[in-house]
Amino acid sequence: MFVNRRITALAALAAAVPLALAACSGGSEAPAQPSGPVTLTWWHNGTTDPIKTVWEKVVADYQKAHPDVTIKAQPLQNEDFSTKVPLALQSAEPPDIYQSWGAGDLASQITSGKVADITGDTKDWIEQATGKFGEKWQVDGKQYGVPFTQHFVGFWYRKDLFQQAGITTPPKTMDELNAAVAALKAKGIAPISVGGKDRWPDAFYYNYFAIRECSTAVLQQSVKAVKLEDPCWTRAGQDLKNFLATEPFQTGFAGTPAQQGAGSSAGLVANGKAAMELQGDWEPGTMSSLTEDKDLESKIGWFPFPTVAGGQGDPAAVLGGGDGYACTTRASKACTAFLQYLVSEPVQTELSAKGTGLPVNAVAAKALKTDVLRQVYDYGTKAPYLQMYFDRAFPTAVGAALNDAVANMFAGQGTPEGIVTAVNQAAAGNK
Repeated sequence: MFVNRRITALAALAAAVPLALAACSGGSEAPAQPSGPVTLTWWHNGTTDPIKTVWEKVVADYQKAHPDVTIKAQPLQNEDFSTKVPLALQSAEPPDIYQSWGAGDLASQITSGKVADITGDTKDWIEQATGKFGEKWQVDGKQYGVPFTQHFVGFWYRKDLFQQAGITTPPKTMDELNAAVAALKAKGIAPISVGGKDRWPDAFYYNYFAIRECSTAVLQQSVKAVKLEDPCWTRAGQDLKNFLATEPFQTGFAGTPAQQGAGSSAGLVANGKAAMELQGDWEPGTMSSLTEDKDLESKIGWFPFPTVAGGQGDPAAVLGGGDGYACTTRASKACTAFLQYLVSEPVQTELSAKGTGLPVNAVAAKALKTDVLRQVYDYGTKAPYLQMYFDRAFPTAVGAALNDAVANMFAGQGTPEGIVTAVNQAAAGNK
């Protein structure tokens, strides 16, 4: 009965949202929009359950309420967006809705001229639905996208494997993390898994060492200037080099994917083959699709990235970001109406209840399915500073250069100074 009431509520809201949007639309001029029935192509990264099924139901509900709207969803692997989206935005027919992580990445995309300015169509509801977080999908004060989940990165760990290694409390300092790595190794347990094949998981480590080494003011100034000048950025690289020297990762980590299959880094933790992984709050949902263990939920815990001795950063600052969508210009009003539906309370509640991410709509937080997810949500939303992943905060080419330089260090070929140089050279070439 509860599920039926939720479906009814979703369907009713699906009908109501575009009516409200039509009443409040306005603002900057936009290209002529399709009249009559419209078909929207939607690129998202929900390739596995639980979010795959949630999106399928969202589409069905929305189309039922709006017979004149057809949504053709095309799930893509997360790692494919970095190449497919830029190519699509240079084509004659880009998707009408595509996954966007906001910030500098989105700023790079709008130069294509294909991304719609949806400021006028979102101004009356976006702050109520997403709080200040929606501003991360703005460029120069204009709204170019809408987030539907927010994310915070930390260590997910197996309580049972920690217990086997005699680790009684999660590490709070780097010294304690290094001690935990040694204890797990002594028991023949891979301490930490990482999806080195996909590169972006490697970057989380450098990101966090920078957040711990650099003051909030330096982080903000460096992102704004797209330039790494403070010595803290090199110290972050040295911290990473020192951590890599402890050999904390599984054998063959450079060839391990992050999320695809039981042998991925998430799958290794899910199946008890590794004790920890530094990942976002999507990790439980990802792991659940990669194991047959029905008791996994009770075995998983979470802790923030440890403090770094002598660092100038706020020890409670958190790395994160969010998932969202941007609209291209062909049918931006129909697209924006659909995005408003995605941040409505019923849809946000459904996403939270299924463990697909942390809601941007605060009223849905009560539906988070586990105590651990509520712990992550509370930690992240109360953190004194949220630093968006640097590969998203910086322009696309600069973020890619950072990830490549960090991956080189993971492969034993890079240096702390080389990371800084790679970013600054990419930034100079991006101007």
